[in-house]
Amino acid sequence: MRRESVERGDIFVISAPSGSGKTTICRELLSRVEGLSLSVSCTTRERRQGEKDGVDYYFMDEVKFGKIADSNEFLESASVYGRRYGTSRRAVEAIVSKGLDAVLEIDVQGGASVKAAVPEAVLVGILPPDWETLRKRLFARGRDDREEIERRLAAAQREIRELGRYDYLVVNDDLETAVRQVEWIVRARRLRRERTTGVIGRILGRGGEEKDGSSNG
Repeated sequence: MRRESVERGDIFVISAPSGSGKTTICRELLSRVEGLSLSVSCTTRERRQGEKDGVDYYFMDEVKFGKIADSNEFLESASVYGRRYGTSRRAVEAIVSKGLDAVLEIDVQGGASVKAAVPEAVLVGILPPDWETLRKRLFARGRDDREEIERRLAAAQREIRELGRYDYLVVNDDLETAVRQVEWIVRARRLRRERTTGVIGRILGRGGEEKDGSSNG
């Protein structure tokens, strides 16, 4: 549902170390909050079982990804665990130009790039409650071997430090609580002055017309 008071939507970047629940939180957020649209990223990694092209990611080879990157068509791009990921400028622009808010589920490298290109973008970091919980979650997924998990944990140390630069931080100890907190961030941003000036203008404009009419009567 498009809100009449909004001319352009916002960009919400959601980042987290592997195993922190970022994807689940994004899915819940999109199902609960109107006016949000996920910007589907491009990637060179292999498609996992159950994933759909154009829904989870746009899957492509290195050559195609490189051509897009060389054409400066990515708002941000980064290499993560040996695979390349990128966010299409056109895709994001298509969302926000309709008055919808774009959700970018990307890593901290990409988040920093988006903030540099679009300073008004909102960066939301998802954190695990503690280190041991993160470790247990990665092993419980059953998706990666021990070597890969240890590599992700090593990367998580850097990512958590970098998330300290984000605008908002949410600790995912309880999933429902974490989703509600991210929802509050989105809804609060929509109430800030810059996005409600249109409402004020309409109220004052209509009030002025009524005042003029009554004085002439």
